[in-house]
Amino acid sequence: MDKSMNRTGCDLHSHTQASDGMNTPSENVQLAFGRGLGALAITDHDTVAGVEEALQAGERLNMIVVPGVEISTMAGGTDIHVLGYYIDYQDPVFLERLAELRRTRGERNEKIMAKLRGLGIELTMEEVIGGLGRPLEPDESIGRPHIADALVLKGHALDLRDAFDRYLAQGAAAYVPQPRIHPKEACEWIREAGGVPVLAHPGLYGDDALVRAVIEEAAFKGIEVYHSDHGAAEEKRYLAMAEAYGLIVTAGSDYHGERQGQVFHGDIGSRQVSIQVLDELQQARARS
Repeated sequence: MDKSMNRTGCDLHSHTQASDGMNTPSENVQLAFGRGLGALAITDHDTVAGVEEALQAGERLNMIVVPGVEISTMAGGTDIHVLGYYIDYQDPVFLERLAELRRTRGERNEKIMAKLRGLGIELTMEEVIGGLGRPLEPDESIGRPHIADALVLKGHALDLRDAFDRYLAQGAAAYVPQPRIHPKEACEWIREAGGVPVLAHPGLYGDDALVRAVIEEAAFKGIEVYHSDHGAAEEKRYLAMAEAYGLIVTAGSDYHGERQGQVFHGDIGSRQVSIQVLDELQQARARS
């Protein structure tokens, strides 16, 4: 841990422009460094396209960057997110699996566009991508937050939350369910790519019985106890759950950058654990 002798905080959940974050990977690393963190994980949705740039930025700043990913899955009719740490982000089998998830996401995006047109809202994926203000790079992931940005830009919603509430959230007018793999399969993919699977933000699922079921079935190695959308009660519950199942306790801001003047979900470093958790993750990786 020579890189972080005087920096003991670790934020293990952040997003970049490679998926639905607003900043480049190097900007996220620079922000984390400025906040005094010793380590930051890059965990974009269904892509590792931002990892290499982040690692290079970490080298320049003498700061630890953890290569990661966040895979979208489903269990019991609920979206479950699976974080993977220290994956081999160049593994060709893993990359092809992620590419298939992104292709499925792209098909869903087109169905959302069709539903919006049925509501009298003329919006195309070309306009959504144009709203990025830059070319879409290979292996980057386009998701609902990008569509929400376009809806706000065209005056069909007041802000990101309004766009989701009216059109994009589950049960909203243009919502389209996306076929997803089971958390167990995502955990297997992560282990096969040399990584460690961790259950993301369990408090967002609203069903602790389901959380316990997926932990038992999918063989997670850790759980994100501390998250920007967890309150003290959730932290206490999931800390007890971590102890009961022998899981590594992680923390993450789930930083996505600033949209329409708001930071989603939390700012970098707003949730953190000791950098020593990286040793626990590496040990779990070695045992796998």
